[in-house]
Amino acid sequence: MKPNWTPDSWRTRPIQQQPEYPDTTHLAQVEATLAGYPPLVFAGETCELRRLFAEVSQGRAFLLQGGDCAESFAEFSSSKIGDTVKVLLQMAVIMTFAAGCPVVKVGRMAGQFAKPRSAGSETVDGVTLPAYRGDIVNGIDFDERSRTPDPQRLLQAYHQSTATLNLLRAFAQGGFADLHQLHQWNLDFISDEALSEKYSQLAGRIDESLAFIRACGLKSTPQLHKTSFFTAHEALLLNYEQALTRQDSLTGEWYDCSAH
Repeated sequence: MKPNWTPDSWRTRPIQQQPEYPDTTHLAQVEATLAGYPPLVFAGETCELRRLFAEVSQGRAFLLQGGDCAESFAEFSSSKIGDTVKVLLQMAVIMTFAAGCPVVKVGRMAGQFAKPRSAGSETVDGVTLPAYRGDIVNGIDFDERSRTPDPQRLLQAYHQSTATLNLLRAFAQGGFADLHQLHQWNLDFISDEALSEKYSQLAGRIDESLAFIRACGLKSTPQLHKTSFFTAHEALLLNYEQALTRQDSLTGEWYDCSAH
């Protein structure tokens, strides 16, 4: 990293995809509030993901990333998050069993609220308003109040990301990802009966392997009951990213702690 770099260096450079907030004083207050909040992720978690990415780049692991094009404030629930995690876990199990190598799981969630746009405005029936840039910036309804960029939405995005991460960590570490629960994972996303049968057969083979391990008197390892799950998003709004960028107290390095 360059010696003269600081988290706000981007403010002196040309930037794309940044909304024009009419109330800059309110924006500055929100940015200061975010900067005082706890980080969403931690440097150690990010370092672990970098280590796993190195394994992927060497062909010793596989990267699986999935999630929404853009998260929504309205469509936010534990069931929706659980369904997304469930599908990714099912895919990871199939890939691990077939390829015989670890799968690094990254969810495009807990921060994927901003949407890039080819133009800053949109015209409908002769009326021109700011383009919808995602719930973290403005609303999708085509009226002036909804489309005006609102700094308060940055705080709502942070709080929803916090809740999402709490649930993701509970799913990953609290037994939801236990390989013994394969048959209990919902298969609603598989509409093809033949594919559903193949998945059931695969789950049965894994059950047999787990039973064999138990019969041999081998102890069950934490890897069978827990998993690692990381988050990612497009870092379009640099004021939000700056507010969540922190300096690691151990290494002195800077980390954007809004996602892994």
